[in-house]
Amino acid sequence: MKVRLITIAAAVILILQGCKTSQPKIQRIAGYNFKSPDAAIVLPDLLHEISGITYLDSNTIVCVQDENGILFFYDLTRKGVINQKNFSGKGDYEGIARVMDTIYVLRSDGKLFEIADFKSDNPTVISFDTGIPSKDNEGLCYDQELNRLLIACKEKTGKGDLSKDSRYIFGFDLSSKKLTGEPVFTFDVDRLKEFAKANNIELPLKNSKKGLAVEPDLKFHTSGIAIHPLTGRIYLLSADDHLLFIFDKSGSVGQIIRLNPALFYQPEGITFLENGDMLISTEGTGRGPAGLIRYNYHPE
Repeated sequence: MKVRLITIAAAVILILQGCKTSQPKIQRIAGYNFKSPDAAIVLPDLLHEISGITYLDSNTIVCVQDENGILFFYDLTRKGVINQKNFSGKGDYEGIARVMDTIYVLRSDGKLFEIADFKSDNPTVISFDTGIPSKDNEGLCYDQELNRLLIACKEKTGKGDLSKDSRYIFGFDLSSKKLTGEPVFTFDVDRLKEFAKANNIELPLKNSKKGLAVEPDLKFHTSGIAIHPLTGRIYLLSADDHLLFIFDKSGSVGQIIRLNPALFYQPEGITFLENGDMLISTEGTGRGPAGLIRYNYHPE
């Protein structure tokens, strides 16, 4: 009887161990489980056209939408807009970045709005014509290490030798308040396609010019940009492709992540909390409302 009990106990232990080892391992990329968001928030109609977000504190982000010059303060705990501040009139506002007590907002034509002391009742607003060669710009973030803003061109620039098959990021120096003469990062679309193929990453497809076969269709139209606060990696969104790109500090691609179109209707905003948690905003479309997706960070 004693032997039998020992045998049963041993069998139970083996079963429990088997259950433990058979649990699927969470596969994280760059510290995130992209297959399972930690939160998915439906945003109010007021933010249906949300186009950019930036971190304010552990409970608050500041948003812009692409129709009116208004800052929206959104509380992540209350899940609602808690304040609004006008900084300009109607316009196509696409990017936003915070630098201490100053907010910068990017209009799609490359014009920057500097909103100093934005928490006060009377913030000071100054605008800068950056002279960026692209006519369509959507990404803006703060590069603290080099005291500059990064402006991501959505498509080709149409200037001189700048190729239609490349995408560019320019720097806006916060000391001189001037744009860098040359792009600080250049991304070759064909090389990104090669990286995706080599790493078995599925890209959107299109019919070839001859119409006989399909081929990868990578637009890489940057819709959002952010720098990870702990790793320094550069994260770029392409809403048209439903893809998230991760580059190192030198601009070399390290990861390409497919975003679920059923969850990310039109991902255009990205920011990080201080602990590395990532927030991606998606604009509302005919398929659904605007939303905010959160991925908690787990250091590699």
